[in-house]
Formats: sequence, structure tokens, C-alpha cells
Amino acid sequence: MTITLNGEPHEIPRPLSVSALLEQLAIDARRVAVELNLDVVKKAAYDSSVIKEGDAVEIVNFVGGG
Repeated sequence: MTITLNGEPHEIPRPLSVSALLEQLAIDARRVAVELNLDVVKKAAYDSSVIKEGDAVEIVNFVGGG
């Protein structure tokens, strides 16, 4: 299945929850914000929000500084 991940085509094996995608990408869910088809996904909904063929996902890392 092809999705758009941060503006680029990305293959996933099957529909995945946001949590499963982050795990597959080795991304710490506590350090990112996720948008699915232009809607921000709340962290509490990562397990129940399913990414399907053609969906657009944006993952933004929080960066600290000072």
C-alpha cells in the first residue's frame, strides 16, 4: 500500500494504526505530533487511528533548544 509520508510516497504492508507506523519507523511517539489527512491526531487516538491506502501522514518532531 502506498501512503504519503511527510510529502513523499511510502510503502506500508497493510493498514496500520498511527502507533504501529511510528513503531515501524522507530519513532518515539512521545516526541512527535502526527497529522492524518490534514487532521491532527491526539496521542490518545494513536492506537485507533488507522492509516490506509492513499492517506497522507505528516510527522513532526519536537526539537528543544535554548
